Amino acid sequence: MADRESLLAYVKEKYATSPEFLWPRQPRYAVLRHAENGKWYGVLMNVRACRLGLPGTGEVDVINVKSPCAPDMLLSGVAGAFPAYHMNKRHWISLALDGSFPDAELYRLVEESFLLTR
Repeated sequence: MADRESLLAYVKEKYATSPEFLWPRQPRYAVLRHAENGKWYGVLMNVRACRLGLPGTGEVDVINVKSPCAPDMLLSGVAGAFPAYHMNKRHWISLALDGSFPDAELYRLVEESFLLTR
């Protein structure tokens, strides 16, 4: 199951990306960006479940990635995929890092986001 730590290890190895923690008020929010052009290809966040329309009062780690297709096509009926939290919902999606979204698809979409923002 992909979680925050395994995802950060993956992007470090594959893309030589280290997370940038830009917001002191949100110390767990991290940006993943290209070294060459500075563009973001991912944003890791911990958000309250209710903000994603999920039951409960706890938090869920998510990654926002740039979507390779219309997000509504990707999101219809897919557990663990949501309209982008706190970003442009026409171009970005949020993926839960709680095991509800398939790992292989998660890593594929991170790579798509990396390529789309290059």
